[in-house]
Amino acid sequence: MSKARPRTRARGTAAQPKHRSVRGPSPDSAQSPASGSPLSIAKAAFSGRALWVSLALIAANLIVYAPVRHYEFVTWDDPQYIYENPHVSGGMTWRGVSWAFTTGYSFNWHPLTWLSHMVDVQIYGMNAGPHHLTSVLLHIANTVLLFGLLHGMTGALGPSAFVAALFAVHPLHVESVAWVAERKDVLSTLFWMLTLCGYVRYVRQPRLGRYLVVGLLFALGLMAKPMLVTLPFVLLLLDYWPLGRMSLGDLRATRSIGRLVREKLPLLALAIASSIVTFVVQRRGGAVSGLDALPLNRRVPNALVSYFTYIGKMLWPTRLTALYPYPRSLPGWWVAGSILGLIGVSVVVIRAARHHPYLPTGWLWYLGTLVPVIGLVQVGSQSRADRYTYVPLIGLFIMVAWGVPDLLARWPYQRYALPTVAGLVILACTITARSQVQYWENSLVLMGHALEVTTDNFTAHNHMGAALADRGKVDEAIAHYSEALRIKPNFAEAHYSLGNALASQGKLNEAIAHYSEALRIKPGSAEPHNGLGSALADQRRFDEAVAHYHEALRIKPDFAEAHNNLGNSLASQGKVDEAIAHYSEALRIKPDFAEAYDNLGQALASQGRASEAIARYSEALRIMPGFAEAHINLALALANQGRFDEAIAHYFEALRIKPGYAIAHNGLGAALAKQGRVSEAMVHYSEALRIKPDYADAHYNLGIALANQGRAGEAIHEFSEALRINPGNPTVRRALDYLTSRDKRSGTATQ
Repeated sequence: MSKARPRTRARGTAAQPKHRSVRGPSPDSAQSPASGSPLSIAKAAFSGRALWVSLALIAANLIVYAPVRHYEFVTWDDPQYIYENPHVSGGMTWRGVSWAFTTGYSFNWHPLTWLSHMVDVQIYGMNAGPHHLTSVLLHIANTVLLFGLLHGMTGALGPSAFVAALFAVHPLHVESVAWVAERKDVLSTLFWMLTLCGYVRYVRQPRLGRYLVVGLLFALGLMAKPMLVTLPFVLLLLDYWPLGRMSLGDLRATRSIGRLVREKLPLLALAIASSIVTFVVQRRGGAVSGLDALPLNRRVPNALVSYFTYIGKMLWPTRLTALYPYPRSLPGWWVAGSILGLIGVSVVVIRAARHHPYLPTGWLWYLGTLVPVIGLVQVGSQSRADRYTYVPLIGLFIMVAWGVPDLLARWPYQRYALPTVAGLVILACTITARSQVQYWENSLVLMGHALEVTTDNFTAHNHMGAALADRGKVDEAIAHYSEALRIKPNFAEAHYSLGNALASQGKLNEAIAHYSEALRIKPGSAEPHNGLGSALADQRRFDEAVAHYHEALRIKPDFAEAHNNLGNSLASQGKVDEAIAHYSEALRIKPDFAEAYDNLGQALASQGRASEAIARYSEALRIMPGFAEAHINLALALANQGRFDEAIAHYFEALRIKPGYAIAHNGLGAALAKQGRVSEAMVHYSEALRIKPDYADAHYNLGIALANQGRAGEAIHEFSEALRINPGNPTVRRALDYLTSRDKRSGTATQ
């Protein structure tokens, strides 16, 4: 693009369609149109009466979205985008930046979106509230820029304000703002608005440098979300109205259109390149449904009906939800009605174009910008999504904002009635949007609402199960996973999730069956291999487990959890050096992986590298202070160095975190016994055995304490219990034999 100077003469002042709101100050305009630069747009939006409009738009946004500052992340895409993504959760790093520009993770190439999440983590950590507020601030910026652009291009304050207000508070836009993982929507739209600013500035005074700025802003927008591929088409629409660079009413129209199309070719090339990259990434990741899974005879009818479904939801935004399941079938009259409706509206707006040029611009804006997400190329299992309307609805808002005043132009009371009705519409949208925002408080509320307003929603059942499992309600989670599989038996994600839930209950054979089924349905998925490996390792089938971990890492080399789990299996096989290598790799990928630090510490301790082990345990606890197992491992390492006071402190901390932790009671007893506090030690050994009656080590330690108090008969009983539980322990056998023979020699053996 940098080599081709746009062959466009200065036509920013060309004759335009005769309509009072196309250009120049209207009766309600506060000042002349802005020049189009972001600075001039901002100035236009914050001067004169426009200042009060902009402040009102900001206030409306804050009224609707203020609650999100207290909201959580949700289990739908937020883990992959933020808190379970090691590249993002580490904040801004050179390695993370490199990853952002080279990865196709999560089925998209959108490096700027990844970078925005990294910046949030760098500043706020994993506190979800500020992540939400970043999206709200971007939405506010988009709202004000939209107002400034329309006001600057048309000079019409009232209609521009109405469009921006609808954009700000319409309930269909809640999903784009209140869902952290949908940051790409609000971020890409910021660049969409900035690109339009740059384009208006270029039109006012065409120069190569200004055109290059337009191209740069457009490229940045594509790097935030590829849905912006339709922007060159929208620029052509703006050339018609309100910029007036083309006219359809004279013989020069064909040449004018051709010239303007050629002007957009470099931008179109960027759009095509982005589309190809996106399709390849999504197809490679398995996100694009093939025609065998979803044939065109289902996609096309759904796309046609969706155009009017979105219009219906715009006019009456009820029963909105995060997940709309794909319909099993659509009534034929719905499809026929949608076809006739699309044709009918298109004919009407084209016939009205001469006197109402905003109608074709708004209608074609709506139709065109929905094309990438209307479902002809199906990504995911949803039939439609509220977030897809974030930019497209602007076209319909324009039709309403300029069309209704024209329709009622001869009504004598329109000057008073229209502002009143517009205010009531905005108020109704604000109240409804505020109510819709509340469903994004957490996953349970979000998915509960989805299940309430839809039927056969297997995806919502799966996410509800994940939310319940995160809260320890495993039985309830299993019920939702099972329901998801009843609706869709070949749902690989639900099989995997159900496998995790069953494994957490110790039902390993059932878990293995579901992991295996997930892999049968989706062989190239790393997560089920990792889950299957863990279940096999729990059954001490380490060779099989290792094979599945290796396969998971072949599919997903930066899978930190699989490296950690592989290290555990290798350590259990005595391959400690190999285990250490995998723990270290897990930590390289995910530097805040507390469990990997703890496991690495145990591996180092087994090699006698106590000081290094203590350092790793301490790092695990720095990352996760409530990690009871790391407290116990650190306490044991400290006790082995004779640092009993420190060890006792960590045992007590472990018991504060997990009061019913038998291992902590046993370890604490051993440390107390080393300090000669035998009576206290016996209390903790007894508590360990109350919690876990078949705890052989606690029986042995209690036996030693009893023997030291001269209570030989009770000690023999404890040693015998330890041997019953663990018959092959030579230490316990020797202690029992010694005590028994001593008592026989003294003639005091207990019957």
